[in-house]
Amino acid sequence: MRQSASRVDLGGVHDESCAVSQGPPRACAAVILLALGIGCQSNSATIEPLPPGDAPNETPASLLSRTRPLMSTVFRIQVANPPPNTENVIRQAFEEVERLENVLSEWRDDSDISKVNSLAGKKSVKVGDDALRVVDAGMDVSMWSRGAFDLSWAGLWGLYDFRPDSIKIPTPQEIKPRLVLISYKNIRVSKKYKTVFLKKRGMAIGTGGIAKGYALDNAGAVLRGGGIENYMIFGGGQVQVHGERDGRPWRVGIQHPRDPSTYFAALESTGASFSTSGDYEHAVFDGSGKRWHHIIDTKTGRPADKSLSVTIMTSEGIYADALSTAAFVLGPEKALRMLSRIAYPAEAVIVGSDCKVYMTPKAKQQIRMNVELVDGRLPHCKP
Repeated sequence: MRQSASRVDLGGVHDESCAVSQGPPRACAAVILLALGIGCQSNSATIEPLPPGDAPNETPASLLSRTRPLMSTVFRIQVANPPPNTENVIRQAFEEVERLENVLSEWRDDSDISKVNSLAGKKSVKVGDDALRVVDAGMDVSMWSRGAFDLSWAGLWGLYDFRPDSIKIPTPQEIKPRLVLISYKNIRVSKKYKTVFLKKRGMAIGTGGIAKGYALDNAGAVLRGGGIENYMIFGGGQVQVHGERDGRPWRVGIQHPRDPSTYFAALESTGASFSTSGDYEHAVFDGSGKRWHHIIDTKTGRPADKSLSVTIMTSEGIYADALSTAAFVLGPEKALRMLSRIAYPAEAVIVGSDCKVYMTPKAKQQIRMNVELVDGRLPHCKP
């Protein structure tokens, strides 16, 4: 989850079949690998890169694809022209993601993050290298975005429930006392002593908007360390690509925020991480037809309403993940100003609340549009 004030322990996935139960239809919702074609089952955590002429659910011999349920979603690793040791290396990459899930989980009482939260307002907590890295990077993006992404958003936990059968929307009176718990400025990180301290009791940090990106980074390092250079990793709306597929860069498609069957554009890369935040993820509608989604503006405690979707492309998943949330909350103009101001290079494709498409300069040069914009706006798009 991203800056989501709902705390639902997702489960129900027990094998590598890509079937998901009791979880939101997230994994197909954001950034999808194209690789000469797309195959994505609606409301399922399954993706299939299909070259023209391949039958659905068949994987070409030149592409080895393996899937495993992790971090409350489904991770998929695809290797082009796999070397003989690929199966073993993929298994090691999945094991690394599983290890990080245990360290960074907000649900496990013995995780570093849970220990920090349980001692909020009391004392600092010594954490391991992984938690320190995630919190430190989260603080970077919190500062860059001036709180649009805020690690302490988890002070809103439990206020919302986006499950269709148990929708819960908090009142302003319920939100107000929680907002005082949210401020990244009250998080203290010591790299020297490897400690994290939350200054106020009741504060909590949540890694839902950044941990999956970090997991992709580490899984990618395992693959490359095992001699695998041509791969794609997909996990919960995050994609990392490296090398080539069939002699060409991997191609990553960007979903139309109001038409799940359409990918309005694509970006190609031989080495990048992608993350998309969209208001169609974990979205529910109330009796009046108003859309409620899980990306929360921590200044108001309400779902952010300045964007429909944001796709970030950068070198590291840990920053792509957090920056897509920050840019979504900021809205197109402020997001582009933030990205032009910070030293960390990142490209963005943003669909504003007016359906207009905004891009960073390099993204404009690299993007491959699949639809024709109308006065700069996506066709068939309604806010």
